[in-house]
Amino acid sequence: MTAINKQPSGPPPRRKRMPRAERERQMIDVAVATFAEHGYVATSMDDIAERVGVSKPMLYEYFRSKEGLLLAAIREARAALRQATERAVAGASTGEEVLERGLLAYFRFMAERQDAWSLLRHELSFLGPMASDEVEAIRRQQTDFNTMLLRAHLPGASDAEAEAAAEILVGACERMSVWYERHEHATPELATEYTMKIIWNGLAGWQRV
Repeated sequence: MTAINKQPSGPPPRRKRMPRAERERQMIDVAVATFAEHGYVATSMDDIAERVGVSKPMLYEYFRSKEGLLLAAIREARAALRQATERAVAGASTGEEVLERGLLAYFRFMAERQDAWSLLRHELSFLGPMASDEVEAIRRQQTDFNTMLLRAHLPGASDAEAEAAAEILVGACERMSVWYERHEHATPELATEYTMKIIWNGLAGWQRV
């Protein structure tokens, strides 16, 4: 007689659940891509849930609303930008080197997330005050970080001068990101080169007390 292979009894093994932090990261990534593709206003939570492969109630459980999901994405970007710039300037020994490394890290970060930042610039008026506040928090974070670096590496600058220079630097970088978006030939390296030529000439005089 031919032996009959019996199927194992009992329910199939349960699929391993994705850790909450990993699932949240996945939801944010998909949401940002969908917002950038279709626009924030035109995107629904159903669209995002379908792309992630989860239920809409799960999205609401994590983020409460579409705006909450957007705010989480902006906060994640703020933390990632701070980490990228901190890593870039670690070990730099001069003010010029700190500035160049920090600029390059910033423009590379913006290039990697160009669609998302373009969405924020073009639709910010539709996103509400909370989103605007979160975007301003990114500017404030980078200004504070730049002020700290300028004080450390440009001892000839007063506290007020270092803070003013940091504000100017953040504004210049933001506008250079717009220039970058408009020019297909632009690269993070080229944006860094142009910004260095303009900004460093004004800062170099503060290298010595």
